Amino acid sequence: MTTTTAPAGRPTLPLAEARAAGPAERRTTRTHCPYCSLQCGIRLTAGGRPAEIEPDDFPTNKGGLCSKGWTAAELLDHPERLLTPLVREVHGDRASPLRPASWEEALDRVVGAVRETQARYGRDGVGCFGGGGMTNEKAYALGKFARVALRTSAIDYNGRFCMSSAAGALNKAYGVDRGLPFPLEDLAGVDALMLVGGNPAATMPPAMQHLDAARARGATLVVVDPRRTATAKGATLHLAPVPGTDLALALGMLHVARRDGLVDEDYVAARTTGYDAAASAASSWWPDRVERTTGVPVADLERAVHLLAEAERAVVLSARGAEQHAGGTDTVLGFSNLALALGLPGTPGSGFGTTTGQGNGQGGREHGMKADQLPGYRMLADPAARAHVAGVWGVDPDDLPAPGLSAFEMLDRCGTEGGVRTLLVLASNIAVSAPDRERVTARLAALDTLVVADFFLSETAALADVVLPTAQWAEEGGTMTNLEGRVILRRKAIDPPDGVLDDLGILRALADRLGVERGFPTEPEEVFAELRRASSGGKADYAGITYARLDAEDGVFWPCPAPAAVPGEQDEPHPGTPRMFLDGFPTPDGRARFVRVDFRPRAEQPDATYPYVLTTGRTMTQYQSGAQTRRVRQLLMADPDARAELHPDLAARHGVADGDLVRLETRRGRAVFRARVTDGVVRGTVFVPFHWAGLSGANSLTDARLDPTSRMPEFKACAVRLERAGGPDDLDLSAEPPAPTAAARAPETDQTTTAEPIPGGSR
Repeated sequence: MTTTTAPAGRPTLPLAEARAAGPAERRTTRTHCPYCSLQCGIRLTAGGRPAEIEPDDFPTNKGGLCSKGWTAAELLDHPERLLTPLVREVHGDRASPLRPASWEEALDRVVGAVRETQARYGRDGVGCFGGGGMTNEKAYALGKFARVALRTSAIDYNGRFCMSSAAGALNKAYGVDRGLPFPLEDLAGVDALMLVGGNPAATMPPAMQHLDAARARGATLVVVDPRRTATAKGATLHLAPVPGTDLALALGMLHVARRDGLVDEDYVAARTTGYDAAASAASSWWPDRVERTTGVPVADLERAVHLLAEAERAVVLSARGAEQHAGGTDTVLGFSNLALALGLPGTPGSGFGTTTGQGNGQGGREHGMKADQLPGYRMLADPAARAHVAGVWGVDPDDLPAPGLSAFEMLDRCGTEGGVRTLLVLASNIAVSAPDRERVTARLAALDTLVVADFFLSETAALADVVLPTAQWAEEGGTMTNLEGRVILRRKAIDPPDGVLDDLGILRALADRLGVERGFPTEPEEVFAELRRASSGGKADYAGITYARLDAEDGVFWPCPAPAAVPGEQDEPHPGTPRMFLDGFPTPDGRARFVRVDFRPRAEQPDATYPYVLTTGRTMTQYQSGAQTRRVRQLLMADPDARAELHPDLAARHGVADGDLVRLETRRGRAVFRARVTDGVVRGTVFVPFHWAGLSGANSLTDARLDPTSRMPEFKACAVRLERAGGPDDLDLSAEPPAPTAAARAPETDQTTTAEPIPGGSR
């Protein structure tokens, strides 16, 4: 009998026994790519295995697909796929190997740990950590499971590390957090576009069709990025600020708009509040000062403002480069202030938005996975919101827990007094994606019990006491909400292998064993029906969206209230809201808010010991923590090693040639990368991708200081030093560093700033 092979600690079952045979007749299913927030349309042909993918003509991708999407089906039958639960050979001893177990044994171990932990430490001794790639149904179910089955406040998700600063800013300025308040296709009609901290040519290649269409009409593109990325190379104007100085640039642009009479005074008077305070903050940011702070030349700064202000239709977009900072919320607000001063938000053909990253990064932050949130983007601290959702769930509002800690704060207290002692992780690879990686993995090691549900033995799953195998994207149905706020139907195309459950099935099985035998259905459409009721009347209202509509349409944009909630249109379904803010903003007075923001230099500045600035980002062929894409042969061949980008002057100073190995060190840790010598990065700045683990784990270096509003860590800028570590063949970068111990590093709460609670914000 043929069996799959796997590294030690990664046992598998014989494929012939573990996988469903599948029907002989091949069929094609219209569905969506499992990766980024574009949620590109694809056609998956299957009937037996392997499955095949071809692009579909969907509004976001228009028949295009990137290399990750083309190869997504390869993971469905990957030899390293988990096909059975795993538990430690010696119960409670993570030094012992993982071995195959029955579902009965694995679930009993999980429930036993939950009961023991809550009996000893209270309900908040158990926590949940979710992922932005989960469907709306699974995100909703996980939030409900935490608050109803576990009754714990300890829940958050990896989207805290992605979109939280954008969310905090959008809630403050516009009263609602929908990343793009207009369809992506609208970008093809703009006359000027400024993209701050994004590189869609590498991270969302199909989206470039919309930008290319705009440029073919003569539109101008301004890109703000410290690297000359593929997107920046095609721009009309590239502004390259030093990492961490984007807000100074935004303040300088508002200063120029005021100085040169480019502010839309009528729009400001009719549709906004708070302009004078925001303008006052910008008054001292004259262009010469901006150049000294950011490195952006005065002439380029002024040209960028005029390009936007003089265009008939203009859009400003922010992305992770601007947002993943301890001051990310203020930076997004700075560019929002500029857009409001120019009269863009809510003006047809123009606007301000933020580009969501993860596949369901938008929906994942709307339906209860966040520490302070309930479905429909309701806030857990709001008595009316608690009463509404408790009514849907059939529980007493007083039994719902209070808001909990944000992702990093929860992780940083794991295994400590008052912290989580048993953690359930779904669809997230914390050991690679969290900042200050050694600090976080030490806290994971301090847990009494770590449970991970995944379809591969990720770096986080390899640390677990119990690993639960889950279905993949093509093997389950559900809805996703893409970067536009468009709710779409991801259709099931094939059955999962025998012995593999989906996340809804896992949550149902755990809830049953915990004595909560009702309220956790396993059919996605049934879960969505309840989600609709729970979201009804909330900011993210899905009440008027049904599977039947999604099956017949190219998605429906929220908010989409139920017909009964639309005066005079009792019998007609709400059409959804592709374009928001045309008639006003969802704030108490219907006006958008200017918010005063003041630039503060990064807390960690270069010095004699750490003389350079480190920034992180993505590559075209890898995705997130790389747990999936690093297992796809074609993608790994294109990008076999993590590469640190160095300016030629910096490389020469340290005797580094292209392809050499370089060791980077910050105040938190060190990592080794292969050098890419390029003049496409700002002098004195080092860029590294964050998709790799092992010796090239970028988050061994990153800073865990948190944004006071969003609780976003400082991923994008810290002080670093470097040295040549050897020639091209002197070290195997795939080797793993020593595993951390619980005592390796104690929690360091003094690096976080005081949380600022805001209505509708993120904590």
